[in-house]
Amino acid sequence: MASARPDAAAAVSPDSAVPTASAPRPAGFADLERATAGLQPPFAVVDLGALRANAAQMARRAGGKPIRLASKSLRCRALIDDVLARPGFAGVLAFTLPEALWLAAHDPRADVLVGYPTADTDALGRLAADEDAAARVTVMIDSLEQLDLLTAAVGASGPPVRVCLDLDASLRLLGGRVHLGMRRSPLHAPAQAAALARAVVARPRLRLVGVMAYEGQIAGVGDDQPTQARPMRTAVRAVQRLSARELRARRAAAVRAVREVAPLEFVNGGGTGSLETTSAEPAVTELGAGSGLYAPALFDHYRGFSPLPAAFFALAVVRRPAPGHVTVLGGGWTASGAPGPDRLPVPVHPAGLRMLGSEGAGEVQTPLVGPAADTLRFGDRVWFRHAKAGELCERVDTLHLVEYDRVVDEVPTYRGEGMAFL
Repeated sequence: MASARPDAAAAVSPDSAVPTASAPRPAGFADLERATAGLQPPFAVVDLGALRANAAQMARRAGGKPIRLASKSLRCRALIDDVLARPGFAGVLAFTLPEALWLAAHDPRADVLVGYPTADTDALGRLAADEDAAARVTVMIDSLEQLDLLTAAVGASGPPVRVCLDLDASLRLLGGRVHLGMRRSPLHAPAQAAALARAVVARPRLRLVGVMAYEGQIAGVGDDQPTQARPMRTAVRAVQRLSARELRARRAAAVRAVREVAPLEFVNGGGTGSLETTSAEPAVTELGAGSGLYAPALFDHYRGFSPLPAAFFALAVVRRPAPGHVTVLGGGWTASGAPGPDRLPVPVHPAGLRMLGSEGAGEVQTPLVGPAADTLRFGDRVWFRHAKAGELCERVDTLHLVEYDRVVDEVPTYRGEGMAFL
C-alpha cells in the first residue's frame, strides 16, 4: 500500500483506474510537498488523481448498479458534487436529517436517503412542511416506536413523507445467542419487515419507498489484516462467506415480503468492502459506499481491492527530544469505533516512523520514533493518513485539492461551512 511507499503513484494496482485528462495521475509525496510548500501545518489535502481513480474502481466493482454516495465519508460538498458527476454514482446516503435537508436545499436535484433513524422532531417538522424536500429526502425507521414519533412529528396534513425500512444485516447463529455484525436494526426476519411495512402504509401521510441493509461485518472488516494470525484471517473470511450467503437469501425474502405490501423504488445494500458481493444480489438495486474514495488506513487490508490513499494531513516537527525521536504538534485525530491501535492516524512519510505505545497520538503533541526521525529538522512536515474517512474533515475547515504537484482548489469541509451535524 502507498502508506509504506514514498511515492503514492507507485501504488496503482491493476484494478485501479487508468488516469485520464479528467482524472490526473495520483500524486507522490514529493508532489505533495511541492504543491503545499507555501502552507503552514496543520492542513489536509485530497489527491484528486487518487480519489477519481478510486471512484472509477468502485463503479467497476459495483457491476453496473448505482452507488449512493455515503456523505459521512467525504463531509465536503464540493467533493460530493464532484463524485456524483461521475459515472456509477447516484444519490446521497446522509447521516442525519438536518444534514440531508441542508444538502437538498443546496442542490435542487439531490436525492437523499438518511441512513439512520432520527428523533429530531424539529427537523421532521421542517421536512413535513417543505414539499420539495419531502419529495427528495427519505427518512429511515426500524421500529414501531420510531414510526409513532415520525407520525406525530409530521402531522396529518401536507405532502407525503418518504420512508425506508432498515433491515438488520448481521449474522445470528445458535438461535440468536451469537451475533456477528453491527447492532443496528431490530428488524431481522422477513416477517418483521413486512409487519412494519404494513404499519407504515396504514399511516396516510407516509409513503414506503425503500429497504436498506448494511452488512458491516463484510463491508467494514478487512479480510487480510497483517496483525492477525493466519488462522484468524481464515476464520474471518469463512464467517464473511457464510454471512454473505445467509444475507443474500434473507434479504431477498424480506424484499419480496415488503413488495407485497408496497411497491419499492430502491433496495440499498453494501459498503466499500462488499460492492462485488452485494451488487450480485438480484434483490439489491443500489449500493451505499463512500470510504473507498479517500481510502483511509482501515481500508488497507482487503484482498479483493486496493484503493489509493487519497486524503492526507500534515503536521510540523517542533521537538527533537532524543536521538531517533521527533515530536510533531498535534496529532490526536483518532477515529471512532472500538478503541485500539487501528483507530490512530498512521504516519506515512517520511517512511519508517511510528508512534510510541505509551503515548500514541496526543492532543497537542505526538512523539514519533524511527530511523527517519534523525533526518527531520525543526519545522519539517510529517504526513499522516486518518484511520477512517470523513472524520478527518471534522478537524479542518478546508481541504486543499491537489493535482499532481499543484493545489488546484481549496474547498470548505462541513466544518468550514459552519456545519457540525454530529
